[in-house]
Amino acid sequence: MTAAQGIRITPRVRWGIVAYLVYLAVFYGVWIANRIDYTHIGDNAETLWKWYVAPTLAGAVVISIIVSVYGWWRPALFDDRKRMPAWVWVFPAVLVFTTIANLLLGDSSRFTPTMWLLLTAGSLLVGFNEELLTRGQLIVALRSRFGELGVWFFSTLLFGLLHLPNTLFGTGPVGVSQVFITFIIGSALYLLRRVSGTLIVAMALHALWDFSTFAANSGLIVFVGLPVAAAAMIVTIVLTRKESRTVTKPIVA
Repeated sequence: MTAAQGIRITPRVRWGIVAYLVYLAVFYGVWIANRIDYTHIGDNAETLWKWYVAPTLAGAVVISIIVSVYGWWRPALFDDRKRMPAWVWVFPAVLVFTTIANLLLGDSSRFTPTMWLLLTAGSLLVGFNEELLTRGQLIVALRSRFGELGVWFFSTLLFGLLHLPNTLFGTGPVGVSQVFITFIIGSALYLLRRVSGTLIVAMALHALWDFSTFAANSGLIVFVGLPVAAAAMIVTIVLTRKESRTVTKPIVA
C-alpha cells in the first residue's frame, strides 16, 4: 500500500495546523479544568492522574479521531522517504542508554506501585500523542509545501512551542527554556523517524525519555542526553539540507 492510498483529505499545511490547535485546546482545557500546578506534577498518584494521564488520554482520543478522519495513519506512522544513513542510529542508541542509566542511578524511591503504573501510562500516552501530532500528521501536512529541511524545522518548532503554555501553568518565565530544550530533543526524534522509517520507534523513545526524566534525576539527562541530542540536531540540519536540494515527489500527487 502506498502512502496515498486510504487518504481522505489531501494533506495541506492548514489541516495539520487545525489538528495541532484542536489538540492544544483539549489538552490544556483538561489542565485548566483540573487546576494544574505544573511544578507539582508527579508529587503523588492524584497529581499524576489529574495532570499527566487524564489530559494525555483525552488528547490521544482527539488526535486519533482527527488522523482517522484525515486518513493519514499510514504516512504519519511510516516514512516513504529514503532512510538516513545507518550510522545515524548512534544518536538514539546513546539516548536510550542515557535514559536507562538515569533510571538506574537516580533516586526514585518516592514512587509507589500506583505511581509507577500511572507514570508508565502517562509516558506512553505522551510519546504517542506528541509524536503523532508533530512528527506524524504535521510532517504529512508540511511535506505538501516544504522541502525536508523546512519540514524538520517547522515540525520541530511546533513541537517546542507545544510546551510554551507551561509558563502559564506554574513554570513561569523559566519555562521558556523548555521550548529550546524540546526543540533539541525533537530534532533527535525526527532523526530517529527518518533512520528507522517509522514513527513508532520515535514514540517509544519519547515515552522512555519522559518516563526517565519524571522518575529520577541523576544529571545524565542534562549532561549527556542534551548534548547528544544537540549533536543529532546538527546532523539533521546537514542531512536535510542536502536532501532538500534534491527534487522529490510529494507524498500525494
